[in-house]
Amino acid sequence: MYSTLAIPAYPSSDQDRNFHQPTVSTLVELLSHRAQYQFSQKAYTFLQNDERELASLTYQELDTQARVIAAKLQSVASPGERALLLYPSGIEFISAFLGCLYAGIIAVPLYPPRRNQNLARLQAVVTDAQAKLALTAQLTLDNLEKWLTDSPELVALNWVATDKPLETAPHEWYFPKVTADSLAFLQYTSGSTGTPKGVKVTHGNLLHNCQLIYQKFGHSPNSRGLVW
Repeated sequence: MYSTLAIPAYPSSDQDRNFHQPTVSTLVELLSHRAQYQFSQKAYTFLQNDERELASLTYQELDTQARVIAAKLQSVASPGERALLLYPSGIEFISAFLGCLYAGIIAVPLYPPRRNQNLARLQAVVTDAQAKLALTAQLTLDNLEKWLTDSPELVALNWVATDKPLETAPHEWYFPKVTADSLAFLQYTSGSTGTPKGVKVTHGNLLHNCQLIYQKFGHSPNSRGLVW
């Protein structure tokens, strides 16, 4: 994937002075700004192994998808609740992650469990994070359903397949009460040698990290980054 979302809130050099930089304190504000001023610019592209483009999203498309998902989450959950994100590699994860942020929901990214894999780690994360929701793709949910009956922790979650129609519209979304100090997501350790432990990451942490990447790598508004 490549991304131009990781651009700081302020220009870092003279070459950026003509670029409309916003004053923002959250990723919600940043993406909303990009959707307004760079609506037709590609934000993300997902590539296949042979480097062919499989899917892409402009800033406007990403903002719209995030609003639709957020509107759904705001209708079934309260701000500050935690949502597991169980997605295979693909562009759907990005929309779901930002949809959580747009709803004021704390994202908990995890890899979907593989076939015959022990669910103990996933169950431990659900308990530790006190997750109430789980966002995933419909195919992943179909594969997981056969295991859910064996796990009360997973059965109790409100499952949402974000790649299916959610019966919500972008205009139903309302701006969440989030600040730079608000939690954006919980990053869990692998848990390969013990109980998984979560690290709290705020909107301010993410923006600061993006700004450092932008400055130290000498990026410009036209830069692209490859992530895998």
